Amino acid sequence: MAPVTMPPVEEAKSIFTRLGYTVSGEGTDLRAERKWRTVQVTAVADDDTIGHALADGGRDDGPPLRCFVTWDEHADSLCRRLERAARTYEWAVISVGDANDYRVIREDVAAVA
Repeated sequence: MAPVTMPPVEEAKSIFTRLGYTVSGEGTDLRAERKWRTVQVTAVADDDTIGHALADGGRDDGPPLRCFVTWDEHADSLCRRLERAARTYEWAVISVGDANDYRVIREDVAAVA
């Protein structure tokens, strides 16, 4: 059995708080709000939990902005799955490293325009 990896929930909260958002919610699904913008933030641990996180990703009743926060080693896989999925929202992926450093990977806006 593969080792269980915890989703980067605390890292997601910390990143959005440092960016000036008010973060609410429990578990892996969070809501980040600042001024007029609301972002649905989902922390995912590995390829197994990515599928679960994307299962409800097509809902029209949530915010039109989604951000998935994952560990570095899963960021590319998550981006590929998001690119293949039919989505009704704009998305970004935040890739978190070991030292709590992170990088933002955005959807290809040229493909959306």
